[in-house]
Amino acid sequence: MADTDLHSTAWRVTPSSYLAGRPAELGIPAKPISRYVTMADGCRLAVDVWVPEGASGKVPAVLIHTPYYRRFAMKPGGQGEACPNAAKFRDILVPRGYALVVVDIRGTGASFGTRDSFRSPREREDAREIADWIVDQPWSNGRIGATGISYPGAASDFLASTGHPAVKAIVPLFAVWDTWSDHYYPGGVFLNRLAQVYDELMVAMDHDRRDLLGGISYFSNPDFAGPAPIDEDPEGALVQEAVRQHLGNFRMPDFITDLNFREQKLPYDPGFSSANISPYSVCKSIPKDVAIYAVSGWTDGVGYANGAIARYLTMQGNPTHLLLGPWDHGARCNTSPWRGRVDPEFALLGEVLRFFDEYLMGRTTGLRDEAPIHFFSMHAEEWQEAASWPPVPAATRLHFAPSTLQIAPAEGGEAAHATDFSFSSGHGTRYERIAAINALDYYTDWQERQAPLPAYDSAPFEQDTELTGNTIADLTLSSSEPDASIICYLSEVEADGTVRYVTEGLLRALHRKESPHPPEYQSPWPFRTYHRDDAKPLVPGVAERMRVVMLPVSWVFKKGSRLRFSLAGTDADHVKQIPHGRPPVLTLHHGPSALELPLRPFQD
Repeated sequence: MADTDLHSTAWRVTPSSYLAGRPAELGIPAKPISRYVTMADGCRLAVDVWVPEGASGKVPAVLIHTPYYRRFAMKPGGQGEACPNAAKFRDILVPRGYALVVVDIRGTGASFGTRDSFRSPREREDAREIADWIVDQPWSNGRIGATGISYPGAASDFLASTGHPAVKAIVPLFAVWDTWSDHYYPGGVFLNRLAQVYDELMVAMDHDRRDLLGGISYFSNPDFAGPAPIDEDPEGALVQEAVRQHLGNFRMPDFITDLNFREQKLPYDPGFSSANISPYSVCKSIPKDVAIYAVSGWTDGVGYANGAIARYLTMQGNPTHLLLGPWDHGARCNTSPWRGRVDPEFALLGEVLRFFDEYLMGRTTGLRDEAPIHFFSMHAEEWQEAASWPPVPAATRLHFAPSTLQIAPAEGGEAAHATDFSFSSGHGTRYERIAAINALDYYTDWQERQAPLPAYDSAPFEQDTELTGNTIADLTLSSSEPDASIICYLSEVEADGTVRYVTEGLLRALHRKESPHPPEYQSPWPFRTYHRDDAKPLVPGVAERMRVVMLPVSWVFKKGSRLRFSLAGTDADHVKQIPHGRPPVLTLHHGPSALELPLRPFQD
């Protein structure tokens, strides 16, 4: 099966049909206009502009603000795409009447300056100045959109939050809403391996260490020769000067561990916290006429789908759309076990084009007549539409009993589960792609991986049953230690005994306290501040309620399959050990513990 929309009834006009009816009528220049634009503080940023050839009159612009090189220089006679991150957007947008503007953020690529943080607030001000520069160009019609995958996706939120009147539409693709909880500390559990691997990537790029960059699959072309210079710097002398400044950039493992509580102030800068690097903190400044399309995938890291949903729900005063597919980070792979091929077949860029056509170019596309939400249900392998999120408004409770999940609450009972600090979910998981590791096959060894974990199985489903949304594991637990990582897994156990990974959830017990949702973070799951003042160690042996939010998914359990809940206290290849060297014994109290599952009969 595939994620194609070709025969889907979830759209009135499918993205692939829209793209087929929107021919590329203009030309793409052989090379972009490339120059430095000087910011108010004197920092020079490298900018590439691809203006459509043959356009009659001025055109709208789409901005990509990236730390991953706007363009590579190529060795003499070198082969391959010099713009591996921007080319897909260039090739879909430029021949259809958009100028594409790609900028190396300060401290990266051919731009000058240093990076003082991940998603530095300085970049937001740079984006405002770049927008000023765009509208002053002779080819610009004064209307700007923004997009990009991951980091550039969140940068589009920050651009919109400047309130620049030219900005009309953004598509944050596979982008966080809260950098702390969506990315590095899901459930308050630190992803230590991610911090280290991302640092290795940025050292390779920012320091122009081509010997290291060749080991990163995305940028392994041996003909890449560092960041491309601007037109006025053909010999690359200015690039070399810029790279020397990059040697002063922040280092991710040091930086992110200074933010070990959400919104905790840096000791040397009381005005800076994780809020400053998260789109939610500036969302109130996004004008209500800016259209927003939030896009993510069910295997998109450990919080990106949550980020897309929170962005959609928080920004309901704007024209908003939400798309959730069977994809990993960046939709490089269709991760459904029933996929027909690795590469997604869904016309994602056709949907991006349609959105910009509607809200930036002012064409009548029919997009406003579509349902605002589309999502893909795995194991049914089909797209669905929804008018609101969550699409399943009421949860089904399954209660814990010895080794089982049942409709009726159990009468007491408990089970002690010793944590094995060597347990790992493996290397073909949702974690690799966000660390720029080229995962292609996902959870292929899950049957063996989950086997040693304590498991609780439901009765077989009597009909095909859809789970769409966030499952909540409402657990009453006690621990032998004052802190623990609570990691919960859902699997489908098929009638023939095959066990398939469905989703997971993480919570550091220290952060179990819940709080009201703030206006800038609306979600259908429990909210936690993750503030130091709200963190509280456990009393060993004392049971407490902990509601673990499991990552959203749409999955159809087939008739005869069972749902399995598994419990772990670590994931050795991905998360920080809690507590250090003291594996906790987690005791689950059956009577009050239950799963809240967004289930409904599946209607094919």
